[in-house]
Order: sequence, then structure tokens, then C-alpha cells
Amino acid sequence: MISEFEKEMERLKRQVLGTQAEPKRDSSSTEESFEKGDKQIDWAVEASLKPVVSTSREIGQEAESPSGPVGIDIGTSTIVAGQSKDKDIRLVRQSNVFFTVPRSRFTKRILTENRVPHFELEGLFYIIGYAAEDFANMFSCDTRRPIAEGLLSPKEPYGINVMNEIIGTLIQKPKKLGETICFSIPGEPFDRATGSVVYHESMIKRTLTAIGYLPVSINEGQAVVMSELADNAFTGVGISMGGGMCNVCFAYLSVPIVTYSIQKAGDYVDSMAGRSVAESATKIKAIKEEGLDLLEEPKDRISMALQIFYDDVISSLVESMRKVFSLTDTIPKISRPVPIVLSGGTAMPNGCKEKLERELKKVRLPIEISTIRVSEDPLHATVKGALIRAMSEEE
Repeated sequence: MISEFEKEMERLKRQVLGTQAEPKRDSSSTEESFEKGDKQIDWAVEASLKPVVSTSREIGQEAESPSGPVGIDIGTSTIVAGQSKDKDIRLVRQSNVFFTVPRSRFTKRILTENRVPHFELEGLFYIIGYAAEDFANMFSCDTRRPIAEGLLSPKEPYGINVMNEIIGTLIQKPKKLGETICFSIPGEPFDRATGSVVYHESMIKRTLTAIGYLPVSINEGQAVVMSELADNAFTGVGISMGGGMCNVCFAYLSVPIVTYSIQKAGDYVDSMAGRSVAESATKIKAIKEEGLDLLEEPKDRISMALQIFYDDVISSLVESMRKVFSLTDTIPKISRPVPIVLSGGTAMPNGCKEKLERELKKVRLPIEISTIRVSEDPLHATVKGALIRAMSEEE
């Protein structure tokens, strides 16, 4: 016998398939900065060694009211918040996506009783986070994103409303008004721009201020430096290869000397590979995340397409480094080579580091590179760096 819930879901499915708007292809990222004292650098070194306790925000879980500084990585596909608690870095994450269904009293009751995170706007229920992915899969549709190519999407007029609600599933008002929160922002796009970093940063600041925090922004690449290069005096190149962008920062003693981004990253690989082989970006993304090895010979059309567009992203990234670094006249003279650290989900496939090394050997940079490595925790390097920055503001 069909339950009332099943009947309602079937009715919703028929409505959604006819009304879902523009679904996105996604199933589912000076020396004063640390010159305040050795204590901060010591803490950062210690923090880089702390264990990380990471959890996804489950349906029905209540967000905490933080006590102490907070770091938050606002990525294209995922938002991650972090605090220092009980000698650990405690992380909680939520998918940065949403899905809409038509409003009805019964649907509201079902969503409320099952503690599905949602809000109502102009006759629609906006289901957010991982719950949105569940609904999208149930209706055989794709989720939508408030952020596209690293910046607030101009195609989603209520994107900031969605993001406000998603952040609210991770953190509530701080226990002490005016607690510091450091959030990640992208660098200015080098190649093209589909949005404004200034607008993006300002809107997020407004959101966090309204909750009761004192917001401080940090460049995403710089956050990688703060998280990963404590043992190199926070000097080197941090690259965050996320879903919407690759963010690059060359920092000297924690001070960002060069920061920028390119709007080619994981989403670009998924969409372009999908177009090339007539498959959805969602399917391509799933195959990529199952264990893509960029050093293996392609075994089929999809793996061939993935390798081709990964090569395109990496060559574009290296060419941008050559151009931007060469045009920068403020790069200090450094007596020794500096490391490069890669982070982000797009850096995770085996062979990404090796391909970057090969491309870098083809160009001349005004700085000498010592080593290239992938972060031990690529998905959380940015939020850890943001937390380090937030804690330094408290000193």
C-alpha cells in the first residue's frame, strides 16, 4: 500500500520535473600578518600537527554556537567551518548546493517532521546542503549552486539567501558577540571574470556580521600557505585547486606578494569532458572521484577526456604563473628555493603533482622552486589556514 509520504513525493516529482529552473550539472569549495609575536607562529606550527576531527552535517543536526575564533572555507561545492577544541581542530562541512520544490502544506510538514534543512521563498521551498543532493537524486535532477566559478553566481538571484541558510546549518551566533571569524575568498581572476570578488567578499561579510561575528577575509591560496608552510616560515606558493577556481598565492613570511585565480578547475574538467563524450557532468565527476589516475594510459573515451582537460587546466595554471609572476615587480630576492603546496579536491587524483612538475620545467619563473607536494589533507587545508588566521587576530 502506497503511503501518504510516497504519494506526495510522486506528486512533487511531477511538479519539479516541470518547474526546476536551470539545473546546474552537479550532484553534490607586508610582514605585519605574523609579526605580532613568536607565540602565533609557534601556535601555527603546533596547529599544523593537530589531529583533525571532520564530520559532515547530517540532516537534523543542530549547529553549534562557537566559543572562540572560527575559520570557514566558503567553496564552490562545499562550505567547511573549523574551531580549535580539546586539542583538535574540529571541522564540520555542508554541501554548498540547493534544490527547489513547490510549496505546499503537506510538503512543509514532511520537511519539518524529518528535520530537512529548508526555507521558503516566493512559493518555493529551498532545500539546502546534503539534503538537497538526496532530493535531486530522488527526482533524477541536478542540484543548483549559489556559487559558480568561485564567486556568487549572477544567475542565482537568491544565491546569498541560500548561502546564509547553509552557513546557519554549520554555525549559529557566537557565545560572545564579536567573535573573530576568518573566511576564505578567491583571488581576482587572471583570465576572465563572471562576477566580482569585491561584491562576493562584501556580501559574505554582511552575512557573518549579521550573525554576530567580526569577519576577516583571507585569500584562499594564502590560507594554504598558513596551513601548510609553517616549517618554511610561511614562505612559498600555495595553490588551491577547487571546483570553480585554481587560487594561487606566493607569500613571503606569511605576507601575500602575488594572489590571483584562474576560472578553470574541477567543474571545468567535468563539464568539458562531459560535453566531449555526451555524458552529464555529474556522471563525469563521479567517475573522476572513483579513482582517476592521471599517470595511467586512458582506458576509454571518458578517461581520455578527463586527462585532456586536466592537462588543459594544469597548462593554463602554469602559464598564468609564468605571466603573473613575471609581471610582478614586488617579488623579494630570496636566497633559497621555495616550495609549492597543492590542495583542494582537484589536486587529489594521482599524477596531478607530477603533471604540474613537468609543465613547470618548461617555463622560467622569477623564483626558484624547491619541491612540489600535495597537502596531507587537501580538502581541509584552506579552512585550517583560515582558523590559524582567526586565532592570530585574537592575540
